[in-house]
Amino acid sequence: MRVIKIKSNAKINLSLGVLGKLNTKFNRIESFFSFIDLCDDIQISQISKKNHKVIFYGKFSKNIPKNNTVTILLKILDSKKLLNNKKYLIKIKKNIPLKSGMGGGSMNASSILKYLLEKKIIKLNRSEINKIVNQIGSDVILGMEKKNSILKGNGEILRSKIKLNLHLLIVKPNFGCSTKNIYNGVRSYSKPALFNIHKSMFYLNNLINLQNDLEKPAFNKYKKLSEIKSAMLNLPKVLFVRMTGSGSSIIGYFKSKKTTINGAKLLKKKYRNYWCIISKTI
Repeated sequence: MRVIKIKSNAKINLSLGVLGKLNTKFNRIESFFSFIDLCDDIQISQISKKNHKVIFYGKFSKNIPKNNTVTILLKILDSKKLLNNKKYLIKIKKNIPLKSGMGGGSMNASSILKYLLEKKIIKLNRSEINKIVNQIGSDVILGMEKKNSILKGNGEILRSKIKLNLHLLIVKPNFGCSTKNIYNGVRSYSKPALFNIHKSMFYLNNLINLQNDLEKPAFNKYKKLSEIKSAMLNLPKVLFVRMTGSGSSIIGYFKSKKTTINGAKLLKKKYRNYWCIISKTI
């Protein structure tokens, strides 16, 4: 039985603007997002069974519902007869925490779909891909290319080959944030600010001036998140600190691995029971 191993990288939001409500009752957003070397490890193998089997294991494998992004993807592909009745065993080691704002589940689905497309196990055009990923979740399309990208308010995605070369200190408290609850706390909307992806967007001054509109409702609901951000802003040589997605992860950005490690040592003394790791953009 041949086993294929792929990486499912975490997604981070360097900015997130809430622009308004859509007719679907979801929010219209724009975001400058990137990917980091923190990832879930996925193993895929074909099996002689009547049904697919999806197994989650690892530190953050608890409380994943049976009806998740990966099982939904497989159901859709089966319903369209795209897998030619072939069945797969998919094992996923969860290294990305749930409800952390880093899109772990969505990136699992997009990584598997991307693999199936690249190996020509299934064939889909751009329109068909968009229809499938939209059935799974709004973030799934973002993971189809691991490049620094802008999601515009109209849904268009702009990709760039420019690298950020940033080191990250990621802290997640011992609770997660409900995306729905955080968005429900938004009381005002931003004006569109991301129109094109260009070199100046990657300048440090621009990155520092970006913001996440979801910080305010998240901090109002969870004062601890605001406290963590304040503590991280006081770390030596930190460039800027920002919550990713709807939380609950708070990320400090640094220029070097050495300063990131030093920041982690100091922060772990204050928050001994919180998940705290270093990572870097890819």
